[in-house]
Amino acid sequence: MATPPPRKIQLVRIAHVYYKYPDLEKAKEFLLDFGFTVEKKIGNNDDDEKIYFRGYGTEPWILCATKSDKAEFGGAAFVVESEADLNFAAETLPKASEVYELKDAPGGGRCVTFYDPVDGWPMHLVYGQESADMVDIPLPQTPVNYPTEKNRQVNKTQRFTKRPAPIHKLGHFGVRTTSFAKSYEFYCSRFNFLASDIVYDEQNIDRIAFYRLNRGKEEVDHHSFFFVEGPTYKVHHTSYETHDFDTQVLGHDWLREKGHKNCWGVGRHVLGSQIFDYWFDPSGFILEHYVDGDLVNSDEPTHRSQTGPGSLHVWGPDVPSTFLD
Repeated sequence: MATPPPRKIQLVRIAHVYYKYPDLEKAKEFLLDFGFTVEKKIGNNDDDEKIYFRGYGTEPWILCATKSDKAEFGGAAFVVESEADLNFAAETLPKASEVYELKDAPGGGRCVTFYDPVDGWPMHLVYGQESADMVDIPLPQTPVNYPTEKNRQVNKTQRFTKRPAPIHKLGHFGVRTTSFAKSYEFYCSRFNFLASDIVYDEQNIDRIAFYRLNRGKEEVDHHSFFFVEGPTYKVHHTSYETHDFDTQVLGHDWLREKGHKNCWGVGRHVLGSQIFDYWFDPSGFILEHYVDGDLVNSDEPTHRSQTGPGSLHVWGPDVPSTFLD
């Protein structure tokens, strides 16, 4: 009799991330300029110890910034499909916590924290959060004129207001792992992750995986999690969707004029297709704005390609060494 495949914890979507900052006030200034809004502060008087930030979408929050002695990435969270999934995670995942309440977080809910078996960084699974109402903010919806197809009404102009690029949602995050093979086996066997793309090197050794969530016929983002093999662990970046290209470039100019440090962009990726714009926060973490990413479902097979010049972007500035580090 064949052994049944192991049960996989069913993930629904990526929800939020955690960052720790020595200078929380400086981090707050950057995050507001990046397009987040403050949802909740915790602390005494004007001395904030923790700040929950949200976007204009339906997640109650998407980034939690905490004051700490050192800068540190605190992991990402995914929503699980059921309470049974949450309990199963607590019972089976490496160094998993018991189920605990998200007592001070907007939207509440319950959580399990476990630790990556290869490099020991935390990941979180949540269930039972209350959704938030979408924030009604002015966003351009004007059709685009092409040379032979004019979609905008005659005498209809395009006018924009300078401002940060409003964040809609958290789209994905990525880390550098010290073992591609071990990471790939763990995340494929324990969760409904499905590789959209795998990138191999000149020796035909797999080095990068872009994971989407396998939700059957449901359309999902090309990737919500990726990892690349390297000598040491580090978080690579977290990525946030904004409205459209004009909104993104207005946000780019806003960040530039405020004196923040650009990492790479604006450009168009190959894998996932999104238009990207990467920035360094005050602690050196990389955060990305993106628009126009691919949507896929389970009908799309896993693709394989070789790393090399032109594999990361089809237009935009040359890839800086700080992005590849």
